[in-house]
Amino acid sequence: MDELLKILEGNALESRATIAKLLNVSPAEVDQRIADYEQRGVIRGYQAILNEDRLDLDKVTAVIEVKVTPQREGGFDTIAERISRYPEVRSAYLMSGSYDLLLFVEGRNLREVAAFVSERLSSLEGVLSTATHFMLKTYKRLGVLMHPESKDERLTVSP
Repeated sequence: MDELLKILEGNALESRATIAKLLNVSPAEVDQRIADYEQRGVIRGYQAILNEDRLDLDKVTAVIEVKVTPQREGGFDTIAERISRYPEVRSAYLMSGSYDLLLFVEGRNLREVAAFVSERLSSLEGVLSTATHFMLKTYKRLGVLMHPESKDERLTVSP
């Protein structure tokens, strides 16, 4: 991967001047390369990585394994793109293994996610089965630890 993309992936707020120094290029070249990546769709957006456990959110996240029947004229893409359009679906991936699609779905509560799965997802033509797992706590997200590491990693010794 391009070093510029690695820097942006690590910290999208890094100043153009700092990036230019790290890459030994001009800030104008950094701006041009970023604009090119955005125009080509390589960079799809910028986000802050939040520790949602520290926010008072009324939200539930579920990971859903989906088995589907591939369509004759589009394979997995047709049904995956259709499922991805639901606003509840935050991420969708084609997988190898015992299921075909992996979805990350958000709702206000367990019932809302369950209703999405039973009323909308499971009823889609081509969806054979689903398995839903609810996320309870996040330890690491997108390469970032959510809970500060303790400074003293020694085991406690009790008498």
